[in-house]
Amino acid sequence: MRFIVDENTGRKLTSLIKRAGYDVIFSFDALPRANDEQILDFAEKNNRVLITEDKDFGELIFRLNKPTSGVIFLRMPKDPVKRFERIRDILGKAEGNFIIVKEGQIRIRSLK
Repeated sequence: MRFIVDENTGRKLTSLIKRAGYDVIFSFDALPRANDEQILDFAEKNNRVLITEDKDFGELIFRLNKPTSGVIFLRMPKDPVKRFERIRDILGKAEGNFIIVKEGQIRIRSLK
């Protein structure tokens, strides 16, 4: 499973995911100052699941039907360690899904 972490979500979370053994890149390193569509397109072309806290990606995927390999949408405080602990067990389930992660809830919606 391969991931790209959106710039607004943080470099520290990227490092935690990498230390857990996943292939992950930070969007700013690959696409400095890219807009949301460019990031989503890059993620899809490179078979990467996007990890973000930007709700605009939901609009791109569900209203504009943009293709994606998968999204983990974080709706919880910005503490990278707590975020990683919350998503660690679902990273392997992210491909082909839109996953919303809150502190007390994880919702998985298939994109296929």
